[in-house]
Amino acid sequence: MAVKITGTGSFIPPRIIENTDFLNEEFLNEDGSKINSPNEVIIKKFQAITGIAQRRYVAKNTTTSDIASIAAKKAIEDAEINPETLDYIIVAHNFGDVKYRNTQSDAVPSLAARVKHQLQIENPNCVAYDLIFGCPGWLQGVIQAKAFIDANIAKRCLVIGAETLSRVVDKHDRDSMIFSDGAGATIIEKTASEGDGIIFHKSATYAKNESHYLTFEASYNQDLKRETRYIKMSGRKIYSFALTHVPQAMKECIDNSGYNITDINKIFIHQANEKMDFAICERLYKLYQLEMPKNIMPMSIAELGNSSVATLPTLIDLVKAKKIDNQEIHKGDVILFASVGAGMNINAMIYKI
Repeated sequence: MAVKITGTGSFIPPRIIENTDFLNEEFLNEDGSKINSPNEVIIKKFQAITGIAQRRYVAKNTTTSDIASIAAKKAIEDAEINPETLDYIIVAHNFGDVKYRNTQSDAVPSLAARVKHQLQIENPNCVAYDLIFGCPGWLQGVIQAKAFIDANIAKRCLVIGAETLSRVVDKHDRDSMIFSDGAGATIIEKTASEGDGIIFHKSATYAKNESHYLTFEASYNQDLKRETRYIKMSGRKIYSFALTHVPQAMKECIDNSGYNITDINKIFIHQANEKMDFAICERLYKLYQLEMPKNIMPMSIAELGNSSVATLPTLIDLVKAKKIDNQEIHKGDVILFASVGAGMNINAMIYKI
């Protein structure tokens, strides 16, 4: 028996925010002082590093659980299943439902319970819960779903990654340009096939010195209310951490999977920062004294930005639907998944289609 992804779905918000939309923002340093560069220069440097030209924001009347439910419905339809047969609904997010121009997060009831409600699932044995694991949350949800299935606790699970980061960014922080909104969903279930599906996975948490690389802090604009918090990150520390630890986790996955690095057909990596993602993958191949192959790493960050837990499941859905140029997946392909984020958490997984 194999544990496989049998359905995918995503919600890409239709509202496009261009880099030029930030030209009139007042970007400040951490101490509240004005950055001594015009916004044109700030934005140009930002795009050169991150690769982001656009990002997507949800409509004003939409929340994270709303878009999670939309993606879930698409995944259920793609898998051609009855939602009443789901044993678990796992929703990975980090900030709950934050309504437009509301500074308070709402996570009671859980977003998973809200999704179950919107799907109108009556089965009480379908257990719904939220997962907070930073950007690697969706992949960790898949790993948990496999554990439930392997333990005969479940046969079929819905795993969602959804976020509306536009609601928790500090507009005075230039890092606000990184973040976006989106949702992706997958059906994970036991199938009769053998030798494919989830082959091996690895997770890790580094919290001794690294736990506060991503935090919730006050705005850089010191005239604003200090109680209101926004997503903040230590970019250089995260970059160094990711390059040090993520390639090793990816290598451990490959080495324990029974496959070789040359067997990998695609690498699906969390869309955090284009420059960082390429550096991680190049370092992985250097561990094997190889050059990174061309087109092995599908990327969506240029058009969609960083939607945290949603980047991986939306990326899979887009590639599956052939909506990313020159990127396809086929039966028998070996895929390497990897993510890094707040915690600091890392995970990786080998999957055969």
